[in-house]
Amino acid sequence: MPTIAAEATPQQTADLVRERMYANDPAVRGLGIDVTEVAPGQATVTMTVRADMLNGHATCHGGFLAALADTAFAYACNSYNELTVASGFSIDLVAPAREGDLLTARSVELSKAGRTGVYDSEITNQHGERIAMFRGRSYTIKGKPAVAA
Repeated sequence: MPTIAAEATPQQTADLVRERMYANDPAVRGLGIDVTEVAPGQATVTMTVRADMLNGHATCHGGFLAALADTAFAYACNSYNELTVASGFSIDLVAPAREGDLLTARSVELSKAGRTGVYDSEITNQHGERIAMFRGRSYTIKGKPAVAA
């Protein structure tokens, strides 16, 4: 298994964090979420809406949308290999997602100062239509890596 060397580039660090976090993330794998891209302070993930993700209105349950956006947020804020957790988030659901939709959540860092950060994630469907907007607040635990070096 590759290690995160002191001379690793920020992108190499983000790639290794992605690989190791995903291997240890049964919730994300169980939801069928693919982590398609991670770079310093940003991440993109995808998920196809399954029948078991639908609510009583035959649309994707908001909790699954929150989980998708939260996943992008988690990979974005841990991309520096500093253990970072959510201190809170909010989500606005603006359109329904339906069975079979391929959803993409893209998270970007807006601010990172000291131990706190703010990240926005946008969820879109395969047609580029906006489904939800998510804002996450992070807290970094200094001195602890997100994944073992």
